[in-house]
Amino acid sequence: HQGVAARVGGLPKNRLEDLGEASLLLALDQVTDPHNIGACVRSANAFGAAAVLVPSYKSGHDSAIVAKAASGAMEDTPIIEVGNLNAAIEKLKKMNFWVVGLDGEATQTLAEVDLGGKIVLVMGSEGQGLRRLVSENCDFMAKLPMVGNVESLNVSVATGISLYEVVRQRTTKKPRK
Repeated sequence: HQGVAARVGGLPKNRLEDLGEASLLLALDQVTDPHNIGACVRSANAFGAAAVLVPSYKSGHDSAIVAKAASGAMEDTPIIEVGNLNAAIEKLKKMNFWVVGLDGEATQTLAEVDLGGKIVLVMGSEGQGLRRLVSENCDFMAKLPMVGNVESLNVSVATGISLYEVVRQRTTKKPRK
């Protein structure tokens, strides 16, 4: 819609196996709004996440809307489609990642979780949050402290805040080994 056209190849297909050296990943559990996915990719890029994982089903990640909302971030922070998010989490755990799920009902805040080392942040869908098996597969469950009257935040807003907390801790604390 900008009056410019180009013929280019597709973005490279990345795999979980290619992420062994990464220290921060974002996983989206059934987030369906492409605007939210694009905003999450943009935040992931801004805060240094190596990739964004999305399930291949019940996700709105494959669209021009995602690319536009990401505003160029997809070129440096790939979206990796996984057939089964739980299986991907298990594989990442074997690669020494700690998995932190966000849920408003968690007993600890994200600031209370040690976010040094290799971390996967898992964010839930706009309406349902994390699926039960995904949350059970997380090493830690945490919430964002909220003092107002709203019960939850938009997933892209919560993602940006959560990724900021990772960077904040990593710049002020010694990382876990």
